[in-house]
Amino acid sequence: MQTKPDRTLDCIGLYCPEPVFKTRLEIDEMKVGQTLEVLADDPAAEEDIRSLVKHLEQELVSVKKEGNVVRITIKKVK
Repeated sequence: MQTKPDRTLDCIGLYCPEPVFKTRLEIDEMKVGQTLEVLADDPAAEEDIRSLVKHLEQELVSVKKEGNVVRITIKKVK
């Protein structure tokens, strides 16, 4: 089951490139094994954050859409 993320980053109302930039900073601050939940309503955010996670070689745990908000869970693996 999905446990509560270690950190939550609220990017509601922010537009590209802000959600990706903030996600990157947050991942850099985290310890290996921690999870981050990103909330965003920018239509580009999901694709941009997926690319970032892949580029950083982290784990994309889940992507859930709730109306116009996307909830992305990332696990720091390295």
